[in-house]
Amino acid sequence: MIPDIADASRVPAADGTLRILRYLAGRPAPVAASAIARELDLPRSTVYHLLATLSAHGFVVHLREERRWGLGTSAFELASGYARQQPLARLGRPLIAALSDRIGESAHLAVMSGGDVLYIVEERAPRRPALVTEVGVRLPAHLTASGRAMLAALPREQVRALYPSASAFPDRTGRGPRTPGELRELLREVRARGFAVEDSEVADGLRSVGAPVRDHSGWPVAAVALTWAGDEVQERSLADAVKETAALLESRLMR
Repeated sequence: MIPDIADASRVPAADGTLRILRYLAGRPAPVAASAIARELDLPRSTVYHLLATLSAHGFVVHLREERRWGLGTSAFELASGYARQQPLARLGRPLIAALSDRIGESAHLAVMSGGDVLYIVEERAPRRPALVTEVGVRLPAHLTASGRAMLAALPREQVRALYPSASAFPDRTGRGPRTPGELRELLREVRARGFAVEDSEVADGLRSVGAPVRDHSGWPVAAVALTWAGDEVQERSLADAVKETAALLESRLMR
């Protein structure tokens, strides 16, 4: 028997856990446990106990040097699942198709899933090279234009949680960042440029540009990307088209 929603507060641990997750989700950066206890009016011992349990399951991460707590990769998985079940793919599909038709190159819509990107919409342009991306495929986020676009829009603490050491950097073609420091520099370049690029880091001879799709709070819920075979001559014009499509999808998500 499913309990009445009104009885939810009778399960203090569940209630406290959900309140902590909601609180962290609304903060622009990780916070101290003492602040969580104060803002939620919970005993400190209870907060530490719940944070330890959430950390064990990957829903929060403890930044020991800063003595602060932020959302972990399991929270990312929940967010990605929500995005996949909501109208994101349905709203994005006609926009991705229109982008591919207009530009004549293959276009994609992807979401973050832990340290990967998961492709939820794929539009293949005719007479173009075969791609490794298709709906349901996962690729390392740090190697793809889609992933880099979303990582650059995330709080730096979240990126550190996803990429704590060199072991978190799988390789495909021998190119791309291999350490947290190299990734930080790459993401600085993405922010300065205004869009993400990828050159033969997923598949030899293929380039991509990507731009994030943000929700009402500025969180990157997805990314739009184009992939083509060739040099960087087209990069700026393709990036402008991708950014335009991402902005259009953002506006439709907020209606």
